[in-house]
Amino acid sequence: MSIDWSWISDHSGDLTTLAVSHLQAALTAVLLGLVVSLPLAVLAHRVRRLRGLLLGLSNILFTIPSIAVFVLLLPVSGLTRTTTVIGLTIYTLVVLLRNTVEGLDSVPARTKEAAKAMGTRPLRTLLTVELPLALPVIMAGVRIATVMAISLVSVATYIGDGGLGQLFTDGFQRDFPTPVIVGVVLTLLLALVADAVLVALQYVLTPWTRRQKQGA
Repeated sequence: MSIDWSWISDHSGDLTTLAVSHLQAALTAVLLGLVVSLPLAVLAHRVRRLRGLLLGLSNILFTIPSIAVFVLLLPVSGLTRTTTVIGLTIYTLVVLLRNTVEGLDSVPARTKEAAKAMGTRPLRTLLTVELPLALPVIMAGVRIATVMAISLVSVATYIGDGGLGQLFTDGFQRDFPTPVIVGVVLTLLLALVADAVLVALQYVLTPWTRRQKQGA
């Protein structure tokens, strides 16, 4: 299977545009997923009776095929980027919600009790103690959700979006392998770069984990 390098050079501008559009859709979905999952995770962590319901609901949404999700959203948001982002956000919820709950669960009870004994209000304890300590587990979920969202953007090509997924459709329709190969490679590169950036971000945001390792 040969690659037409001249096609790549001739379409470098289009490839850049598609890659940027692809990444924007994925990152927007992850950000929205965080906005939705964080309060739900806090609720599930604090109100144990709701934990099973919220996690179960997110699992059910995750089992719906991605194409079906986009099709179901068409009457609401039409053939737009909004449909792509909403669909991807739904898929990120199961990972982000579960990891955030597990992260909050991992915070030692004695740490929360110490904050309470010092007169710290519950909201401040959440923001300054629980969420920071839960951040490594939450970031693990963000990394998984980001890579997953980047891989799923291509499915939206069936509703006229899809970023780099448009290269797959073009290549298959014309029996021309170069766009397909380029689309796969660029998608993998986006996932690798995004994951590396998130690892670096976690490193910066959690300096205490480095001190713990050095102390050990």
